[in-house]
Amino acid sequence: MTTPAQTDTVLDRVRPLLPTIAGRAAEADETRRVPEPTIAELTAAGVFRMLQPKRYGGAEAHPVEFFEVVRALSGACGSTGWVASVLGVHPWQVALFEEQAQDEVWSADPDVLISSAYAPIGRLVREGGAYRLSGRWSFSSGCDHAGWALLGALAPPEAGGHPEFVTLLVPRRDYRVIDVWDTVGLRGTGSNDVEVDDALVPAHRVLRNAEHSRLTGPGQQVNPGPLYRIPFGAVFSSAITSPIVGAVAGCLDDYVAAMQHRTRGSLGGGRFAEDQFAQVALARAASEVDAAVLQMERNLRELVTCATDGEIPFELRLRTRRDQVRATERTLEAVDLLFKTAGGHSLRRGNTIERAWRDAHAGSVHVANDVERALASYGRGLFGLDVEETLL
Repeated sequence: MTTPAQTDTVLDRVRPLLPTIAGRAAEADETRRVPEPTIAELTAAGVFRMLQPKRYGGAEAHPVEFFEVVRALSGACGSTGWVASVLGVHPWQVALFEEQAQDEVWSADPDVLISSAYAPIGRLVREGGAYRLSGRWSFSSGCDHAGWALLGALAPPEAGGHPEFVTLLVPRRDYRVIDVWDTVGLRGTGSNDVEVDDALVPAHRVLRNAEHSRLTGPGQQVNPGPLYRIPFGAVFSSAITSPIVGAVAGCLDDYVAAMQHRTRGSLGGGRFAEDQFAQVALARAASEVDAAVLQMERNLRELVTCATDGEIPFELRLRTRRDQVRATERTLEAVDLLFKTAGGHSLRRGNTIERAWRDAHAGSVHVANDVERALASYGRGLFGLDVEETLL
């Protein structure tokens, strides 16, 4: 494999791809998956290796840089940005597994992709020092392109203990993909079902979710950098919200361009640019998108700084979660404003607003975007009450 030149950034390599990716958005919608050429191009550009450890050929990039790439891709095609974000964040989590598991994933192919389905619905039975795993999981975005899957389950309790949430690494040979994805929004994400029938999973490919809350993981012994000491909740939830923000930001740019040129097209045009109500709606939408990006980036930078210098304050983890769900809420308000202001023209299938509106609302129903629960956790924390939140 040819390693991308180190003189440019991943974003530099992605930008020339955006018009082509935008041109494939309709194909992604129709086929219900990101086209293979797009996956190949993103792989060659280094997108999926951005959060991968350097010792396995990754960039170990700052998460702000990764999510900037995700937003750019999402502005061209929401489904492509979503798949790039979700598949691109999984190398970060694999880096927390034991070294043997990391070797098994990356030694043969550093570009192998990993999908996920974290709901703890897998059935586990202990077998010596390993587990027998069976189950069927839904919503595994990009799983058609993946060679491994991260799957959730409840581990049987130790003597006198309680069942424990765990995440298991399972190779493609041990599961099958079931084509069921047919949705209103994010149609091109191929978030199909994954089914496992009595697969043997060795202990080194099992990660206890309680370690996430403690900001620990056995993989930190070989990946000691600050990137792998920031909270799972912050990294994963950002991977869910960033494509939504990016899709709406891209929609906003196209909307402005259409009004500036006052041409009649898929976004309307005509004399909309002279309409004061359209101007006000545009200002509100742009402000919401800016606020979403600025707050998320501020928090990610502070998390990495704290992980570099020492401890991460619990207050920062609470604020990061608060601002992540508010970012989703803000960008939904923005795209609703654009959708409403564009009038009947936004109803035509395939136009930028229509697709961004569908994709943003589809992404908002992900469990990581449970606004009320996240905001209540923030309030409890500030009042000094106990907080039980898995994505902190």
